[in-house]
Parts: sequence; C-alpha cells; structure tokens
Amino acid sequence: MSTRVAVIADTHMPRGARRLPDGCVERLAAADLILHAGDVVEASVLRELGTLAPLYTVHGNIDEPALKQLLPEERIVEVERVRIGMVHIPGPPAGRAERLVRRFPGCEAVVYGHTHIPEVTRHGGVWIFNPGSPTERRRAPMRTMLMLRIEEATIEPELVEL
Repeated sequence: MSTRVAVIADTHMPRGARRLPDGCVERLAAADLILHAGDVVEASVLRELGTLAPLYTVHGNIDEPALKQLLPEERIVEVERVRIGMVHIPGPPAGRAERLVRRFPGCEAVVYGHTHIPEVTRHGGVWIFNPGSPTERRRAPMRTMLMLRIEEATIEPELVEL
C-alpha cells in the first residue's frame, strides 16, 4: 500500500481574493497527508487545511506571530519508514543542497519553501523538494505543488502544474 503526500508552501493567505486553485484543493483532499513548508500566514488557513488531511507544517518568515510560536522552524516527518526534513528558508542558492542534506542527517528527502521556485532534484541520494507555490508564482513559470507517492521506503515525486 502506498501513501499519498501532498506538498505545498508559500500559500500566503488570506490576501485579497486569493484562494487555492481547485486542482490543488482536490489533491490536498485526496492525500493521506499534507506537508506545508511555511508561509501559511494566518492560523485560520492552517485550520482549514487541517480539515482536508493530517497536516504537518513549519513556520515561514511572514507567518503571523501566533503561528511562529505554534509551529517549529524545522521538523522531521516519518512516512512509511521514509524520513522527510522540513524547513522554510533554505539559505542562499550556492551550496543549498549540501546544506539541506547536512541539516537533516538520516533523511531521505528535504522539503523547503520560500523561493516559490519548484525543485525536484537529488543530492547524494537525498531528494530535495520545493513545491513552489499554488497561489503566487513570482519568478516561477507557473503555480505548482508536489505529490509524493511513498511505498516500501521509496519516493515517487510528481510536480503538479496548477
């Protein structure tokens, strides 16, 4: 049996009429687990996401003070014997992958946010993931999220264009 993990970051909500795209909400609701790599912004959004599936998140740099107190800066989530490190700010691009791998020893994957630019790469056998943003693409070509299928200690990632 496999576990479906939806990965998002940088939702930056609420802001004006901004909302998650329907395709994103459908995938979140179909997931067994949601990982949010920070910049949720308000606790009400966190509560809403938590109604869709079990939710693990870290705080981002623009989250409201109450969220920064409630949520850790980094965490490790274990899914079917796969350890996934999570952090919002990954630091500068130079040496990023190596830094993230060192920051989360023993993890098979590291998820980060902040840049809004999706990444699905491997560094020394460790997956490095940034889901991009489902709401605010900035310099990325489009809004995105990630879906991970985890089965028998392996990860199959899919970058989803929204």
